[in-house]
Amino acid sequence: MKRIIFFVILMFIATGMALAQTGEKKKRPRPNEYGRVVINNYSKNAQMAPVVFDHWFHRSQFTCRVCHVDLAFAMKAGATGIKAEDNAKGYYCGTCHNGKKIFENRKVFAACSKDFALKDLQRCERCHSMGKEIKKEHDFSEFSSRMPKERFGNGINWEKAENMRLIKPVDFLDGISIRRPGLKIQKDFDLDPKVEGMPKIVFSHKKHTVWNGCEVCHPEIFAGIKKGTTKYGMVDIMQGKYCGVCHGFVAFPLIDCQRCHTEPVE
Repeated sequence: MKRIIFFVILMFIATGMALAQTGEKKKRPRPNEYGRVVINNYSKNAQMAPVVFDHWFHRSQFTCRVCHVDLAFAMKAGATGIKAEDNAKGYYCGTCHNGKKIFENRKVFAACSKDFALKDLQRCERCHSMGKEIKKEHDFSEFSSRMPKERFGNGINWEKAENMRLIKPVDFLDGISIRRPGLKIQKDFDLDPKVEGMPKIVFSHKKHTVWNGCEVCHPEIFAGIKKGTTKYGMVDIMQGKYCGVCHGFVAFPLIDCQRCHTEPVE
């Protein structure tokens, strides 16, 4: 009974902080839209629709580290400043989307090209799809129906899907990635919540290193590598800092309190 009360209190606090930040309760995105990023740095000036990027498909194929370390995508939407000419030269999206790379026995379509003709418009709309009825090559409903279920976010338990080998995220791109010797993974450790009576937080390095390695989190998100060095709280996380860089945008959302606050208080 006490544990239920703790989680009710935690949900109340999380909801209150969300309201305090925005003035209104945010609409929860649909499962297929969770993790969606709209990129509009230059599209409007080029008289094109903004780019719509769905994380769910790419995270089913690649680890976070491949894109956010090896390909140098920023962790915040719009912060990378991707240009069509960058893609055409083989950077960012153009690393894979170049019309030449073969993945799962299929040629990956070219994101951008130096030469453009009217016939290329349909290809451009595969990415520049904001506000348009574009038929997706990969169907979320069909994909998610085969995955283990989760309550929030995409409605997919990605960790369990990876453990069951239903997805096998690629962590190395030939010609791009560098082979690194594996580091010793730290054991799980407890983090004491700042509100007395709340269940303790259990953080697992093992679970995070499967997707992130060490480089995604350190040193840009967490400067210190020793427990307790970096000071932060739920307000910071709700503002998209520290754990909130991923959780709430792509990884399971912050309303799923029991995924972190797992150890009952004695």
